[in-house]
Amino acid sequence: MDKYNKIAKDIIAIVGKDNIISVTHCATRLRIMVKDRESIDDKKVEKVDEVKGVFFTSGQYQIILGTGIVNKVYAEIENMGLKTLSKKEQDEAVKNNEVGIKRVMRTLADIFVPIIPVIAATGLFLGLKSCLFNDSVLAVFGMSSAGIPEYVQTLVTVLTSTAFDFLPAIIVWSTFRVFGGTPVIGLVIGLMLVSPSLPNAYSVADPTSEVEAIMAFGFIPIVGCQGSVLTAIVTGILGANLEKWFRKHMPNVLDLIFTPFFVMLITMLVILLGVGPIMHTIELNMVNIISLLIDLPLGIGGFLIGFTYPLAVITGLHHTYVMIETSLLANTGFNALITLCAMYGFANLGTCLAFIVKSHNDQVKQTATGAMLSQLFGISEPVLFGIQLRYNLRPLMIMCASSGLGAAILSIFHIQSNSYGLAVLPSYLMYIYNGYQLLVYLLVSILVVVFCFIVTYMFGVPQEAIDAEEEVLEIDENFVSPAKGKIIPLEDVPDETFSKKLLGDGFAIDIIDGKIVAPVSGRLEIVYPSGHAFGILNDQGEVLIHIGIDTVALNGEGFDIAVKQGNMVKQGDVLVNVDLNKVHALGKSTLTMVVFTDGKKVYVPDLNKNVEVNEKIDLVF
Repeated sequence: MDKYNKIAKDIIAIVGKDNIISVTHCATRLRIMVKDRESIDDKKVEKVDEVKGVFFTSGQYQIILGTGIVNKVYAEIENMGLKTLSKKEQDEAVKNNEVGIKRVMRTLADIFVPIIPVIAATGLFLGLKSCLFNDSVLAVFGMSSAGIPEYVQTLVTVLTSTAFDFLPAIIVWSTFRVFGGTPVIGLVIGLMLVSPSLPNAYSVADPTSEVEAIMAFGFIPIVGCQGSVLTAIVTGILGANLEKWFRKHMPNVLDLIFTPFFVMLITMLVILLGVGPIMHTIELNMVNIISLLIDLPLGIGGFLIGFTYPLAVITGLHHTYVMIETSLLANTGFNALITLCAMYGFANLGTCLAFIVKSHNDQVKQTATGAMLSQLFGISEPVLFGIQLRYNLRPLMIMCASSGLGAAILSIFHIQSNSYGLAVLPSYLMYIYNGYQLLVYLLVSILVVVFCFIVTYMFGVPQEAIDAEEEVLEIDENFVSPAKGKIIPLEDVPDETFSKKLLGDGFAIDIIDGKIVAPVSGRLEIVYPSGHAFGILNDQGEVLIHIGIDTVALNGEGFDIAVKQGNMVKQGDVLVNVDLNKVHALGKSTLTMVVFTDGKKVYVPDLNKNVEVNEKIDLVF
């Protein structure tokens, strides 16, 4: 069987096919909308090959598999006939169930995610410009910046300034898209906010420019909205909702022309004559507060930001940081916030290295190695959920402290990027605009990796992650046959789910009597309404009794259930009485499988032996 097909089947078997509403995936995670999250055994899922961790958020059970792997597993799930959705469709379903702060966070993420690559690319252009136009660099080649042709300078200016000059237009376009408006209408309205006909906001704010605002009605200042992220977001929300209202009420014959006409007119007047100046004032105060926090003495503000950012990632609050970073870039040209937050990724590398070096458990080493490779390029979920939150939170606290330490040092030295959107290895490109900035950032990032590695190695790797997996042979002398018949190897069952041991190891019984009893005492974790399967959990593990092949399709016909899910049963208690003749008449096999779903290997000395119901069976684990 193909590796990824097996992974897909293992995951679906543990999560429960009937428990799945829909499945989609993102760059690293399989995202499953489920009916009952509590019925999923996280430990079993984490033992599946290539699974690096699991978590549940926004109605989705998310399984971290890693880049490349998740696509292949998802393709296998599609072939299994489960309901699969595009990421956009499932996100929409999730969004409809979200309220409050979670909905706000998701909305901000939806607005800014498409913008990030453009700003990141512009930052790289700015960095390259700083290097190539630097007189010290040019002197090596016997050149100077004065000798650069005017047309080259013009072309470079177009590359480096366009995104920021028209940033409000890009944000309004994206906000229209998110709120269900027509994006091109949003784009035009956004361009109106930065129209050359309006006094430039930066020039008006500069007393030496002698540029003044145009006064409407003698007291309302009209200026452009250059650099105002909040104004752009409010513009997009207002315009998109106005458009939806007009689309609903405008006669069809007039809709094509008059809806855009009224949307653009009303939105422009409301924003430029009232909302815009207010939003920009709020935004500038917000930028000033962040700047004051970063500049607190002794790096205190930097430490607080660096320490709390990983916690913001866990809760989803980190999406607000993108809005703040965009405002910083638009208003100051630099982004000190991402510099401090970036230490989180380097601290994660130290965590992964400590687990790789200290652990003797192959599965832990594989998880840490895969997580580290993902983190090198800015994908943090595998280490965050596969290690940090998995082992009693101690690695998480050490990582947060390491991130805070690095951020404190960077704030003391006033290090700041000229972009955002790049993390860990690619993040160095955001500092190439200045040799001092790049050098300090490089040294501090290495310090964070080393510090986090040492402290995690000494105090953060728990014993359960250090110990190698051991195979322990244990004879279970307290197990009885759940039915009368002949014991046969699980490999002989004509169903790959059992013969390939996808649900676990065990054996089968070719039953000749319909009385099925509990082979052990314990709690009934699973009782299918169809009566074809029962799961019993006790201190020794979990055992599944599955009567027949594809008998779930009978919807309980021929099965008289004697117990309820959640009941405690004693060894020998009757679980179900099966009318074998009826089941056979309906074309189904009554071969009964006994499977140990907690992953233990089992040897059955009594294979091919005829047994009575309640007869003792010797099992070796």
